[in-house]
Order: sequence, then C-alpha cells, then structure tokens
Amino acid sequence: MSDVAGNSENQSESTSTGRLMKPTFFARWRVRLGYPLAIIVLLLAHPTPKSLVIGGLVGAVGLWVRALAAGHLHKQEMLTVSGPYAHTRNPLYFGSAILTLGAALAMNSWIAAALLCGYFVLFYSLVMRREEGELRFHHGDAFEKYAKAVPLFFPRLTAARFRQDAGAAAVFSFGQYNKNREYRAAIGFLLLLLLLVIDWRLRLIY
Repeated sequence: MSDVAGNSENQSESTSTGRLMKPTFFARWRVRLGYPLAIIVLLLAHPTPKSLVIGGLVGAVGLWVRALAAGHLHKQEMLTVSGPYAHTRNPLYFGSAILTLGAALAMNSWIAAALLCGYFVLFYSLVMRREEGELRFHHGDAFEKYAKAVPLFFPRLTAARFRQDAGAAAVFSFGQYNKNREYRAAIGFLLLLLLLVIDWRLRLIY
C-alpha cells in the first residue's frame, strides 16, 4: 500500500515535463509476484508457539505504526505532514517493514525470511522513489521543504514541525483510518497467523 501524494496511492509517476507516466515494471509486478511468494514462504514455514508469539507481537507493532499513519493520511487531497509523517515520509512502508519482519519471525524459516525481506527491499525501495516524483509534481516547493526535514524511511526521533494545510486536522482520525481501508492489513496479518497456527498443528499430527 502506498504512502504518498497526497501522500498518494496513485499508480502513475511524474516526469520532468510535468506529465504523468504509467507505472514502472517493478511497480506493476509488485502485487502480481506477491501472491506466489506468499504461497512459497508458507510452504517453507516451520512455525512454533514461540515463533508465533514473537512474530505476532512484532507484527502488532507494525500494524500500530500503519494504523497511526492511515489515520493521518489524506490521499490525493493534501501533503500529509502530521503524526508519523512528521518522523518519516513513508510511515506506512516503515510499518510494513516491521510487519514483514513479524511475519518472517512467525514463520521460523531463514529461507522464508530472506525471500520476504528481499522482496520488500527490492520492490518497495523502487516504489518509494517512484512516488517521490509524484509528490514533487503535485506539491512542488512544499514537498521539497518537507523532504529536507523528514527522512525517506527510517524515522527521526523528534517530530518535524510544519504549518498544516487549511482544513487538515493534525490528529488521528478513525474516519481517515476507515477511509484508507487500513483494517485490511490487520485482517491479512491475522489470517496469516491463523494459517501458521494450522500449519503448526498439522505438523504435530503428521
């Protein structure tokens, strides 16, 4: 899920001429390759009660970060600079990284962990850079000032302070959380844990 412009989930990117281009190869194949990857890592998983608890707790932290971001994000409406966006320009992706780590720990497989982390680093690093172009196209100087103060991915400890756009609330909103459909991430992670629990139980039987 995208973090940007506005901070957008648009599938296009801006060019130096101000026109919008179609998504790159990696952006198009990010989701398509995600499904077979999910099947492969599930087959490689060897979950245990301990790995499920540790992975679940780490994943919960990732969901919390993503939820905070989704409650502040106004896609396509304005440049979001409040909440976790005052610490990192991509809090949704940062939360996804923690969520990926949680999934890898829950699976208890080094090979599955390497595949998951490799997939995340490869695709999301490219997607984040592509979306930077959208932000520059839509928000110009405002985004440049924002980018100078807030890091791309790893968050700064203290919140950067900016003047919020008129009409934008600088507080968490459950309405925005629901509008951004962030609950889908929580449902997806819970389903993953359920599948891993079933896998663990089946291994005990067979």
